[in-house]
Amino acid sequence: MLNIRQEKASDAIAREALLDAAYGPVRFEKPSQRLRGSRAPARGLSFVATDGGRIVGTVRLWNVMAGPNRPALLLGPLAVDPACRNRGIGADLMRHALRAAARRGHAAVLLVGDLGYYSRFGFSAEKTGELWLPGLGDRTRLLGCELAAGALDGARGALHAPERQRRRLLNAATGLIRLPVPKAA
Repeated sequence: MLNIRQEKASDAIAREALLDAAYGPVRFEKPSQRLRGSRAPARGLSFVATDGGRIVGTVRLWNVMAGPNRPALLLGPLAVDPACRNRGIGADLMRHALRAAARRGHAAVLLVGDLGYYSRFGFSAEKTGELWLPGLGDRTRLLGCELAAGALDGARGALHAPERQRRRLLNAATGLIRLPVPKAA
């Protein structure tokens, strides 16, 4: 029986094996993966689908900025075990993730994918035409879904990690610098 639950740390090896089977090594070269980098997913927004205790699907959402001062989530990767495809597992994971994001108060979700598949979940390129993801060749694949009406109105600029997460990543990567804490005025 299919069960969708919050991802646990102990799921990491099975999740990575599933992603390898679904995408292969090319997944590390995707612009969306470079944006995710070594950051953690958004709190409470990583899910796995299990069948008989075995992980057969995964989806995660990540905090990003959709241009200046416009927080959003980036969905991905969504993957289903090749042996379990065409059972609706990916669709169940999508619906579960979007409901969870809305419950947590997020206003918009972005992803890179095929409109033919993702439009049934409310994604379109209607409000993403002025957004770009560095390295993405086909900008029509950048899709958005508003969880709150108007959340992507006027969105423009590059998708990037929130500033706090970019600083933390830089500090962790170098281990050499410590950013000064601004003093209150």
